[in-house]
Amino acid sequence: MSEISEILGPDGLLANCVEGFTYRPQQEAMAVAVMQAMTRGEVLISEAGTGTGKTYAYLVPALLAGQKVIISTGTKNLQDQLFHRDLPRVRQALAVPVDVALLKGRANYLCIHRMEMTLLEGRLNSREMVDQLMQVQRWSGRTRSGDVAELTDIPEDARIWPLVTSTTENCLGAECGDYSACHLVEARRRAQEADLVVINHHLLCADFALKEGGFGELLPGADCFVVDEAHQLPEVAGNFFGSGISGRQLLDLCRDIDTEYQREAGDIKAVPEQSAQLAKGVRDLRLRFGLEMRRGPWAEIAADRQILRALDQLDGALAKMIELLQLVEGRGKGLDSCLTRCKSIRQCLNELTREDEAQGEYIRWFETYSQSFRLNRTPLDISALFQARMASHPGSWIFTSATLAVGGRFDHFQRQLGLTEARTACWDSPFDYRHQALWYVPRGMPQPREPHYTQAVLEVVVPVIQASEGRAFILFTSHRALREAADCLAERLDYPLLVQGSMPKGELLARFRQLGNAVLLGTASFWEGVDVRGEALSCVIIDKLPFASPGDPVLQARIDALRRQGGNPFMEYQVPQAAIALKQGAGRLIRDETDRGVLVMCDPRLLKKGYGHLFLESMPPMARTRDLEDVVRFFQAGPEAEHGESTADETK
Repeated sequence: MSEISEILGPDGLLANCVEGFTYRPQQEAMAVAVMQAMTRGEVLISEAGTGTGKTYAYLVPALLAGQKVIISTGTKNLQDQLFHRDLPRVRQALAVPVDVALLKGRANYLCIHRMEMTLLEGRLNSREMVDQLMQVQRWSGRTRSGDVAELTDIPEDARIWPLVTSTTENCLGAECGDYSACHLVEARRRAQEADLVVINHHLLCADFALKEGGFGELLPGADCFVVDEAHQLPEVAGNFFGSGISGRQLLDLCRDIDTEYQREAGDIKAVPEQSAQLAKGVRDLRLRFGLEMRRGPWAEIAADRQILRALDQLDGALAKMIELLQLVEGRGKGLDSCLTRCKSIRQCLNELTREDEAQGEYIRWFETYSQSFRLNRTPLDISALFQARMASHPGSWIFTSATLAVGGRFDHFQRQLGLTEARTACWDSPFDYRHQALWYVPRGMPQPREPHYTQAVLEVVVPVIQASEGRAFILFTSHRALREAADCLAERLDYPLLVQGSMPKGELLARFRQLGNAVLLGTASFWEGVDVRGEALSCVIIDKLPFASPGDPVLQARIDALRRQGGNPFMEYQVPQAAIALKQGAGRLIRDETDRGVLVMCDPRLLKKGYGHLFLESMPPMARTRDLEDVVRFFQAGPEAEHGESTADETK
């Protein structure tokens, strides 16, 4: 493995070619382990602490191995960063003739057919959507990739996107008149021919679940799969190995039926009339769930006669819609596609509502949104399903993340995906946490179940924020606590207050960096995937240990199943999940060799409960204190200070 050392070593190729490159022995060691796994066709699970540079540690072997490699990342943003920034740097430095490609899910590519349909239809709800459609049309004439991420002026959640992109359901495939110019087809062709392909977990699991027709041809040819941010994979895989239907999916179907009917038929008025009845049935079902947004078990549906009646009516409306679309079958490709979608949705609905023994292997649950709903069927255990998919794609598999181990062990992650025979390795962060960071656990905090707990957290927060002069994230485990804190802190802090939900996430982060002394309040989406380097973020405050809500139907079902098997669901599942989430949240603090900061954990259970040691053993070796005065001194000392560990009264 001398070649790895010549590239990643202190005087190696990257040190001389890549600006800002810093030698890290952990990175070199990880690269050697990855290369060995690729050469031997092994499964490797590796945790690389923040700052290790794990991206380069797997990119170097991936580019040198002479194999077809698929790299899967956690999110589209990370996918773009890897492909457009990290990969070109390493590839250029190594000067290797490796063809690379970026492949995203179909909803990320402009669908020319859908765009033209929307232009012809001329029925948009707002002037903003009209302006956005015109912008998309102008861009469509000059884009080569068709990747909608190029249109940075249109928000990711804009309502125009579903009208100019396709889904697996509404795509006409080879029957489409614009098939020869299809951006998705071209992206998949490039991926087929490339030596290294960057995808994301949703795309990987969509292929595994055989939901993307034609895409399955890509993966069998790969020799190696690298799964970055692998801690996210079990949840994503669980969603894809299940099934479900949503109100939005049904209303989109009704809209497409109306549009295609006008284009391809127009002489059977019962078709749009029944489409309107189907849409009414969807909205009526949403109302039966009540106004609040929530997640609940199927038992709540089974006990509610009104919801059951609405489901029966929805099934009847789908059956009638199928009958009518069969009358116009063959008139046009669009209506034929709608007929296929109707049949597929009705079959899924019947699978959800049917009572049989096979349902014991699945968790049935529902989720409601402000104007929609989703009915879900999620596997209770995905390990066997995932192992079967891995067996059908032989080769080496590299799973890596900064947060996979709990107390130095990988048992939890291995159980989730059935990776019992994998080789494991762990490399600590190269950052000097004992001097760069201080971990503060305040005294005298009530138990989190107490009604005044959030107010007690805020009493801790205010003096800490004053000491840090703003420059802080406050991370909450619930939206209710966030709203309560936002109302209270607006009157008590003199620093700019940024609250999740008040503007898009990207804009919030940009303002936070720009202001330099802001306080940002966030929940789940700010616990990971957020990178703020420098003094703008010098304090991370966490209100509670991030245990998942016990009322979550999927969690509750898995807890019940573990208990029936004689296991201890709290220690085997809930604590490991929370420990990984805490590592992610705390990981926002130190992002660079020069960063300094204070981590505040308000939850007294960390030191008073027997399971607290697992959280402590899973975290970086920060200096610890229980005294506010140490926090004040840490900030007053400034970046030149060397802070020794404070152990006073740690366990009380």
